[in-house]
Amino acid sequence: MKFSMCNEFCEGWSFAQACKLAADAGYDGIEIAPFTISESVEDLGPDRRREIQRTAADRHLEIVGLHWLLVKPEGLHLNSPDPAVRARTVDYLKAEIDFCADIGGHRITIGSPEQRNIPEGQTYQEVWNRSVSVSRELALHAMGPQICLCIEPLAPDETNFICTAAEARRLVEAVDRAPFRMMLDVKAMSAEEEPMADIIRKSAPYVEHFHANDANLQGPSFGDTDFVPIAAALREVGYDGYVSVEVFDFSAGPERIARESLQYLKDVFA
Repeated sequence: MKFSMCNEFCEGWSFAQACKLAADAGYDGIEIAPFTISESVEDLGPDRRREIQRTAADRHLEIVGLHWLLVKPEGLHLNSPDPAVRARTVDYLKAEIDFCADIGGHRITIGSPEQRNIPEGQTYQEVWNRSVSVSRELALHAMGPQICLCIEPLAPDETNFICTAAEARRLVEAVDRAPFRMMLDVKAMSAEEEPMADIIRKSAPYVEHFHANDANLQGPSFGDTDFVPIAAALREVGYDGYVSVEVFDFSAGPERIARESLQYLKDVFA
């Protein structure tokens, strides 16, 4: 199993500082939230993109990919009533696919719950049909640079669209394009009634990426979520991708989050 960490919990740190922490702690890779680097990836020219790739490589880290895609620039929304906003959002996702490829990444996680919510006045079916169409368009764009797009199911208290792993699996099947897959997140799975190990088994044919966190929004081992059955299920289905530490409560501080989360994960996956 390979382990990576998401850089946004190094709040206020440079990308170089986050890479140093990841390398010193013993991670294999680093995952990037684009808003931590720039207001817009479109503002990052070739030199800066090469610098980002080189910074990770100098620490012997693989750039796993991107997540938190639509936090910035402001005003993006995949299901806005305004067609111009929707078109701008799709164009920006295409720009992030290109950025991911330029810095040596391999996948982008489509989470961004607030930017995919079903707006008032639109039906679930309307949004579903549009999502299938847009996802096919993005998958076609991703085929060239060979970037995998991963839809992320998120809990109902975060979004009203794609709230379960079952919904994500249905979307992957409906899109039916090789670069379009899904990922699983422990915090999100903890909101489902089905045991997490069963979700992993059912989702295995579709899963490209995995986020590790606790139901309490902190890192693995910082709460009561038991990763032993999670690790066992991932081993059982033959998952050999990255397990990436992503947290939402940064109060423990970057060093402690990085080191204690990784040590716990290595122990349960041993």
